[in-house]
Parts: sequence; C-alpha cells; structure tokens
Amino acid sequence: MQYHAFVIKYAEIGIKGKNRYIFEEALVRQMRRVLERCEGNFVITRVAGRIYIEASDFDFDETIANLQTVFGITGICPAVTIERDENAKLPDYQHLSEAVVKFIEGVYPDRHKTFKVKCRRVDKTYPMDSMEIDRALGGDILEHFPEMKVDVHDPEIWLNVEIREKINIFSEIIPGPGGMPLGTSGKAMLLLSGGIDSPVAGYMIAKRGVEIEAVYFNAPPYTSERARQKVVDLAGIIAKYTGKVRLHVINFTEIQLYIYDHCPHDELTIIMRRYMMKIADRIAASQNCLGLITGESIGQVASQTMQSLLCTNEVVEDMPVYRPLIAFDKQDIVDISLKIGAYDTSILPYEDCCTIFVAKHPVTKPRADIIRKHELDLADKIDELVQTALDTDEVVEIRK
Repeated sequence: MQYHAFVIKYAEIGIKGKNRYIFEEALVRQMRRVLERCEGNFVITRVAGRIYIEASDFDFDETIANLQTVFGITGICPAVTIERDENAKLPDYQHLSEAVVKFIEGVYPDRHKTFKVKCRRVDKTYPMDSMEIDRALGGDILEHFPEMKVDVHDPEIWLNVEIREKINIFSEIIPGPGGMPLGTSGKAMLLLSGGIDSPVAGYMIAKRGVEIEAVYFNAPPYTSERARQKVVDLAGIIAKYTGKVRLHVINFTEIQLYIYDHCPHDELTIIMRRYMMKIADRIAASQNCLGLITGESIGQVASQTMQSLLCTNEVVEDMPVYRPLIAFDKQDIVDISLKIGAYDTSILPYEDCCTIFVAKHPVTKPRADIIRKHELDLADKIDELVQTALDTDEVVEIRK
C-alpha cells in the first residue's frame, strides 16, 4: 500500500506548558531539514498536539530512515488520513468503515492475524463515542475478513483510529530516537577522540536538544592523517543527527612533548588531560557553549577514577562538564555505538594522542595538590604553547 501521510508522535514535548510551541516549532524545523535530503514532496502541518506530514512521490524507506534521526520524535505512523468535506464535516461512520476495510486490504495481504481496534475521539462532536466506534469497526472487519480474530490483550494488529481535525488510520508505530528537538537546550563542546565513548556521549547530549561543537587533539607526526580523518568521519556520524558539527582540530604535539620531558611519567595522562580540558574550556567559552562533554565512565581506565575525574574537573573554570556515560558499562556504550553507526569507524586501528606517551603504570588515585605542584615545572613555557595551540585552531565544518 502506498501511504500518503505520516502522523508524528512525541512524548516529553506534550507535557510542556505555555512554551510548548517553541519545542514543536523546533521539531518541525528539524523534520524539514532531514526531509530536504529525501526525494519527494512533503508538507508538514502542526495542529492541536499532532504533527502531520503529507507526502507524495517519495521513497518510503528513505523517508523513514531520515525521520529516525530527528530527536524529539518518538513514533512515526504511516497513515491514511481523511479530510473534512467542504462544509468542514468529518465523514460519517459508513465512509470511515469503508476506509478502514480498504486500509486492511492494502496493508495486510495475509489476514490470518489477530487484531484490536483502538479509537480515540478527540472531536467530541462526532456522533459516536470511542467505544461504539471500536465495537462497530470490529464487527465490520470480522464481517469482511472472517479469517481475522479479535484479541484484546495481545493482538498482532493494533488498528488505531483517531477522530480529530481529520480522521487518521494507522496500525504501525515505527520508533523514533526520542529526546528533545535539537536547538532547544543550548550548545556544548564535545571532546572528541577516535574511540568508542566520545561519539556516543555527543549523541546522548544532542538527544536532549543540545547543539554540538567538538574539539579534537591532534598529535602529528605521532598520529597519522588517517587518524585525523577517522575523527572527522565520527563527527560526520554525529552530524547525521544534528545537521552540522564544527570540529576544532588542535595541534597538541608540542604540549605533549613538553609535559613528557618535565613531569613524572606516572602522571603524564592526568596532566595531559588537564591541559586538554583547559584548552577545550577556552574554546567552548569563545563559542558561547554552556558546557563540556566527555565520554568518561567511572573506573574504565586510570584517568577515569573518581580521584582522576576530580583532578581534571578542577581546571574547568567557566562551565560544567557533562558526562552522560558516567555509570555505563562498556557493553552498554558499545550497544549505542552500534545503534548509531559509529562502532565500525571507532575501532579502526589508528593511534590518537591519548594512546601515545602513555605511562606503563599510570597513577590511579592522583592528588590534586601534588599534580598542581608538578605542573609548576611547566611554568616557563606551557602558557605560550597553549596559546599557540589556540591560535592555530583549525575549524572543520561538517554538514549532513
């Protein structure tokens, strides 16, 4: 069957108060953005707590795949809609019943299935109430398709009929990503490495409506151009959901070498991370971001113990650090990485700056006062190196 409309469902937006329209409008903007990538003609309307897409000359699978990247959508319902007549009246029950029978004929060639009719009558002027419509449609379906059976507890087909400003008939709810519409919660800066965790962290924060910028610490010649491209590709995967990502590529080589030459080797990782956070903090502030995002999870590696996180946190002066994966097991993170299509790219075997100059036995319970004391040995040149890294920031804008 060729559908000609989609009913878009959302969840959290529906419980907003007077500012609900802001979230609905943001959701419609993101839907328009992704539908521009699709073949076909689409008209989006927002009416009384429902968002409709009228579609023609479109590819069904392509359209669904793109809508499933829009945060805020919880369900995509391919539907048949029946408009009001020229007198603004909804069709009578006879026309509704005929439309439902035609819908089942078109969608279910094999009708040896159980079903349940679920009617929702929002327009209370309709002459039959919801339960009367349920019973009547159920009887008509059984009359036309005797091979079908009613199961009110666990049906194979949920036939949804909505009596609203128009009549909507649908039986499939294709899950969306959920969350909140992009752009409704400010902007944050993601510390993006070439690993599994940070792209997932960026995805999860973006899912709450946050626009994403990213910073990547490059270390040529110790890291290759392929490692840099890998991170650009990961930013592109995030951009599939966010529309665009501005990636700041920072040359971190001289800072790493200077730390390596002047600090205890068991503290290399934690001190390097402190300077990454300092640089990311300054870039984020210059870009009007409201927080940093990292992919850290408690205890996963030496730099992610509670003591290590305390040490890295203290150098961020202007904003909070968001760690959406903080209590996740590694397998939980891998599952999300697979779901969003980042895993195969994340596991490509290219070195990044976090895997070079690594101590054999890094400190797992650093003390901030001792770390600060050892950082005094960097005082002669470190500020100059940090400023040079900021001045040579290379910005790559990825759009999808």
